[in-house]
Amino acid sequence: MTGRGASAPGAGIPRAALEALAEADAFRAFGLDRRAALWAIRGLAGAPLPLFAAAETAAADSAEPAVRLPPLPAGGEVMADYRSLGLSLRAHPVAFLRAALARQGMIACAGLARARDGARVTVPGLVLVRQRPGSARGVLFITIEDETGFANLIVWPDRFERQRRLILSAGMVAARGRVQREGEVVHVIVDELTDLSALLAGVGGALRVPTRDFR
Repeated sequence: MTGRGASAPGAGIPRAALEALAEADAFRAFGLDRRAALWAIRGLAGAPLPLFAAAETAAADSAEPAVRLPPLPAGGEVMADYRSLGLSLRAHPVAFLRAALARQGMIACAGLARARDGARVTVPGLVLVRQRPGSARGVLFITIEDETGFANLIVWPDRFERQRRLILSAGMVAARGRVQREGEVVHVIVDELTDLSALLAGVGGALRVPTRDFR
């Protein structure tokens, strides 16, 4: 492939780009997990390297006998996938919290299909979509997701104003409210939202790699 913007084979890859690939788990095919890849790449020289040459060098460097980086737990791998890719093929983050959420009486999104009209429920999930159409007279629609599916929330204008900051910033919420059924369509009319972002952040711990000292 030629032309403006095309990259020649073996074009140099900046180290920052290699780190982004490592955080996305792209070097697992070379036998390196995220932590090992990041550790090795941060030990490369500053000059850009061809991608596969960099991967081979990183693989060789990762064999340093003095460094044994603990593997990420399953939850950590999933959260790292979400941070770098916005999704994961391994599992869903909420699945790691399900037992704790259930102990607090919270139901899964799939449980709404069995809830009767008018039932009071609390359903948690990752916030996917916030919509406030101009034709909706200030009503906010939120879609949340867990490992079982999706839930559609309706937030009346007064409740939106009361919890505006939380609604616009939280990555995971628990919605307490009333089930509304219209045929096959199920909504939760929200009474109150709780920010569960801190709980979500604790899934599996953070992706941390020790700083290399080259002095």
